[in-house]
Amino acid sequence: MSNVSSIIKSIQDIMRKDVGVDGDAQRISQLVWMFFLKIYDDREGEIELLEDHYQSPIPESLRWRNWAANPEGITGEELNDFVNLQLFPTLKTKLKLVGETSARALVIRNVFEDAYNYMKSGTLMRQVINKICEINFNNTQDRHTFGSIYEQILKDLQSAGNAGEFYTPRAVTKFIVDRVDPQLSDSVLDPACGTGGFLACTIDHKRVNYVKNSSDEATLVASIRGVEKKALPHMLCTTNMILHGIDTPTQIEHDNMLSRRAYKDYGEADRVNVIVTNPPFGGMEEDGVENQFPATLRTRETADLFMALVVKLLKNNGRAAVVLPDGFLFGEGMKTRLKEMLLDQCHLHTIIRLPNGVFNPYTGIKTNILFFTKKPESDWPATKNIWFYEHPYPDGVSSYNKTRPMQFEEFATELAWWGDEKDNFQTRVETPQAWKVSIDSIIARNYNLDIKNPHVGEQVNHDPEELLEQYQSHQNIVQNLRDQLKAVLADALNGGR
Repeated sequence: MSNVSSIIKSIQDIMRKDVGVDGDAQRISQLVWMFFLKIYDDREGEIELLEDHYQSPIPESLRWRNWAANPEGITGEELNDFVNLQLFPTLKTKLKLVGETSARALVIRNVFEDAYNYMKSGTLMRQVINKICEINFNNTQDRHTFGSIYEQILKDLQSAGNAGEFYTPRAVTKFIVDRVDPQLSDSVLDPACGTGGFLACTIDHKRVNYVKNSSDEATLVASIRGVEKKALPHMLCTTNMILHGIDTPTQIEHDNMLSRRAYKDYGEADRVNVIVTNPPFGGMEEDGVENQFPATLRTRETADLFMALVVKLLKNNGRAAVVLPDGFLFGEGMKTRLKEMLLDQCHLHTIIRLPNGVFNPYTGIKTNILFFTKKPESDWPATKNIWFYEHPYPDGVSSYNKTRPMQFEEFATELAWWGDEKDNFQTRVETPQAWKVSIDSIIARNYNLDIKNPHVGEQVNHDPEELLEQYQSHQNIVQNLRDQLKAVLADALNGGR
């Protein structure tokens, strides 16, 4: 398979002819469950060569090889009835969740519980299936090509309006995992894992640096955990894990980690060594989710709730890296209390300030990477100083876009400058991009972490999204003052009666 983009385009062009598929989101969802079944079948073929008595969790007649692989196979109404009346009902509710195939069956059921067949024409469906069958996911080159398919799907999701909720550029995930450096036995969690970019990068990092034998591989597989509440990215993440050699990714859960249980109910058994995540920002949780959190941390803003949960779920001396927008740094109210808790309980040692456009075309909001380590209570307050590093554009680049995304190699200066937390980063020095701020200075600023690079002059920012975010922050401050004034006046009036 040579031109991935054109094959995906041709498949989606076929789907556009189908009256049942309405819009990019449905086309992509349709495409992803088909890819999942093809990838799963190819992987089963590989396992069957290694295991003499392998048993598939999927009934024989429903395995991809037996109804989809033959280009002259069932089509038209027969295919449509097969998918709607046999395939989907079985994969959703009728797989056996007991016995030796139970774990694999659970993975498939979780993938399909919110999946749908939108196509009405069995003839067009056969054309799509035949295109997908051109790919052999047991072929190394074709398997690697899925990375390009994956990127193409995410680009197409942009027009569906929600890709930014679960997409992190590959250069950013690789840099974060490289700096956090998960060890072989470290448990690693992404509580908002989306399509699994951080987890896939963690798997690659551990294999390259720490896996030496089959026992190490088993340790790696057991160390990976992810939770994703939306069906489509969860399906993509599960597929991604299978392609990364985790054949039964039961640890990729289809759930909302913010609402699954109360904040106070998470205990030591739930804590992990490493958390790497890019929680959805700019969104609001449904009513009632905030009630799972203590009164001082209640908000409906998704990223803030995830940040509170990250601190809670880290083991002592556990390490984390979280991507957050500028609004978290300068926000007040609950954000101030959250930052106070973060700096008290964790050593927030580094904030990488990313330039505009890193998340283009999904969002233009400026973002930051916060690196921190949870400390035992005896070491609180944990943060004494914070290092800031302003990541510059490479020479000749004024912004990132679809054709010129950020590259991992651009982080070379940060990698050379980084140092070691064990000696409290003693080798770090201030540069035109790096500066250090004391905790006393941050407290004096009421925990405002939006600290500009002191080595450059005052810059006027014309980014509309950031200006709107700052405007909203100022409006919130004004509203808080109004509320306080109303309360004072009400008390005065009541006292005068």
